[in-house]
Amino acid sequence: MFKTILVPTDGSPLSDKAVNAAIEFARLSGGKIIGLSVAEPYPYSPLSEGAMSVDAVAYQEKMLSMAQQHVKTIAEVAAAAGVPYETCVAQSFSPYEEIINVANNKSCDVIFMASHGRKGLNRLFVGSETQKVLAHTMMPVMVFR
Repeated sequence: MFKTILVPTDGSPLSDKAVNAAIEFARLSGGKIIGLSVAEPYPYSPLSEGAMSVDAVAYQEKMLSMAQQHVKTIAEVAAAAGVPYETCVAQSFSPYEEIINVANNKSCDVIFMASHGRKGLNRLFVGSETQKVLAHTMMPVMVFR
């Protein structure tokens, strides 16, 4: 069955729903949780090379700090439930690729993740990391809305 469960999180309440379900599933099945948060780097623009460097550093530090807090929450909930866990933070312009890479590198059996359920033009322009994961992996993905 599913013994190693990847749970990517962005810290949203919907993401927390996937985290809680994954931890409960792992607790009942004797599985392990891999908590992941992907921080997106500063959107570098060559036109603003010198003027934005201080802001870029502050932005990246803030994003990494938030990602660390997100996985810390997973660790706390997993520990309280007595579920083995591992956490990792990554930085990438393409979170879906990082999710798939971590799932493969950590030999995960399944991914539990949230989808914000955007529709129409908003979905087209904003995109969906969950949709991209579904399209680019053969691994089972449990989606929570």
